Amino acid sequence: MPASIQLHVWGDFACFTRPEMKAERVSYDIITPSAARGIFEAIYWKPQITWTIEKINLLKPIRFTSIRRNEVGKKAPSPDKKVITGEKQPSPILIEDERQQRASLVLRDVAYLIEASVRIHDTRMERGGPKVPTNHIAGKHLDIFKRRARKGQYFHHPYLGTREFPASFALIEDPSDTPASQLSPAEQNRDFGFMLHDIEFDQDPKSKKVRSTTPRFFRAEMTNGAVIVPPFRNSIA
Repeated sequence: MPASIQLHVWGDFACFTRPEMKAERVSYDIITPSAARGIFEAIYWKPQITWTIEKINLLKPIRFTSIRRNEVGKKAPSPDKKVITGEKQPSPILIEDERQQRASLVLRDVAYLIEASVRIHDTRMERGGPKVPTNHIAGKHLDIFKRRARKGQYFHHPYLGTREFPASFALIEDPSDTPASQLSPAEQNRDFGFMLHDIEFDQDPKSKKVRSTTPRFFRAEMTNGAVIVPPFRNSIA
């Protein structure tokens, strides 16, 4: 397979919410693989590919800060065919009635160097066409990603956990451009415990509807400032 892509990601604030915290938002110590994948997909994504996060390098010391913000405690109803045709109207959400003030423990001044590769789902360039070597197709998608990342292009602005925390990014192609780590020797080795890897979707093969979702976890251990992300099949539910 083609070489991995390195992406430098940084921002002022980040919140990678721990799923075990119910009332208030508490962030993981570092970015999760699913959040890192979301940044790559924000820059370039196609249904035929999946981004695989291989390594996360922590570049700045872990610092937390507490903030309070207003949130809406209720989801807006999704429109259906009856709503679209005018037969049924969903009840609106009154912000004043559903507003909640919640505290969040978030990260500040974060920076990561993320390594990822692309996995191909289908080796056919067109439906019914001849098979094309997987390496050729993967190289094509990687080239498109690099062109977009060089120009700062994206489908939607990448963010660090939640949309109010935008992420800046830069493609690393020359080893001399690799950002230096600001971690002290004592901060480069740490066990973060179990961390969310990604969500496993159980999809009905006929209707293509998602029947259930299962969060999967892995043991995140940082060695010399880097967390090696295991394959998704090796994660635990």
